[in-house]
Amino acid sequence: MTRHTRRDLLRLACCSAAGASLVSGLSKLGLVSALAQGTTDYKALVCIFMFGGNDSNNMVVPTDSRYTQYLQARSVLALPQSQLLPLQVNGQSIYGLHPNMPEMQGYFNSQKSLAIVANVGTLVQPTTQATYRAFQNLPENLFSHSDQQDQWQSAQLAGTPVSGWAGKVADNVQTFNASALFPPILSISGSPVFCTGINTRPFSMDPGHPPGLDGFDASAASQARYAATQQLLTFDSGLSMVQAANTVTGQAVKFATVLSDALKSIPALQTKFPGDYLGQQLQQVAQVISARSALAVQRQIFFCAVGGFDTHADQLPQQVQLLSSVSKGMSAFYQATQELGVANQATTFTLSEFSRTLEPGSNGGSDHAWGAHQLILGGAVQGNALYGTFPTLALGGPNDADQNGRWIPTTALDQYAATLATWFGVSAANLPSIFPNLTNFTTSNLGFLG
Repeated sequence: MTRHTRRDLLRLACCSAAGASLVSGLSKLGLVSALAQGTTDYKALVCIFMFGGNDSNNMVVPTDSRYTQYLQARSVLALPQSQLLPLQVNGQSIYGLHPNMPEMQGYFNSQKSLAIVANVGTLVQPTTQATYRAFQNLPENLFSHSDQQDQWQSAQLAGTPVSGWAGKVADNVQTFNASALFPPILSISGSPVFCTGINTRPFSMDPGHPPGLDGFDASAASQARYAATQQLLTFDSGLSMVQAANTVTGQAVKFATVLSDALKSIPALQTKFPGDYLGQQLQQVAQVISARSALAVQRQIFFCAVGGFDTHADQLPQQVQLLSSVSKGMSAFYQATQELGVANQATTFTLSEFSRTLEPGSNGGSDHAWGAHQLILGGAVQGNALYGTFPTLALGGPNDADQNGRWIPTTALDQYAATLATWFGVSAANLPSIFPNLTNFTTSNLGFLG
């Protein structure tokens, strides 16, 4: 029997549209009654969460005099300088990307649609080595996978969150979706707290599977069973918990029908996506975006995820595959947004619960750390630039929380996410209600989105 923690139960209770996971097959209720006019102010945020803690020390590496520090501290995990992909800024190259991310190098150097934000992390307030070691106003349970995943997704740095910052962002821009036929948030990877707002509930689906109820076809007998199922969902049992569950499932069936019918009306994408799990997720996102007019949505948020980044051993060969998947997937999705004519209206960004120690651990891996570098890609991105402050790559140095290369973040998650939210349409006055620690920092907009 599967055992659930209190956190699991809270999350399942709040993510009411998780009932949509039941809705992953064929739907036959009929066509959308009317298609909306083409959206004139459409925007989409697409999150790629790298579960496990991406070692961004090897994703973005200094190639100037600081490389010597990197080489000495990284030891067996150091990438050869000759293999790093140069990033050109104002005719100079002082950073390099992981050698398996050539697509991202091209978007940074040539198309100038990729930006990097350095050393981002969960922060209650600006934190120094001294305040860290005095345990002053720190996020709860640093270096814990589950806690830091929740904090990155919710911007709540203590306790167990029941809503996420993306869900609250969707709450704040709901006027853009006043005529929408479909929820503003869609998860292609489970039911994360990230997607749940105070009022907003996400729709969840599996990549590559048409939405709808499994086990039904076009035959008369099957359709009769389908109609009976719908009647059961509207039956008044008198039991509040049963009624609530039926309402959730009924809503999931309704939205699955709307999405299924909308997707039937769109031409096939010409962009070729990678066949791995992340590529399939991003292809599904692109397909839903292509149906935006039929869904009458002007603001959409998508959650995709890829695991395997908890590299305590054999990190170098694992990162080859992991970062290649991220680079190829983000590149294919950007090409799809160009094909759909929304490249300037869709922004893809990465999250991960933490980076990893600069100092290697045993067995060719690294341990849990804190501040990490993140990627943002899209036509509205003020790219060809590195934002924030890159840490000093010295074990025990001024940016190290201890002696292992755990960087104390110099940019807060709240600042990073608030920049995305502002571009999406959240007013400055509403930002503190979503990002409660934002007022502790002097800058709420990092400037990487125009």
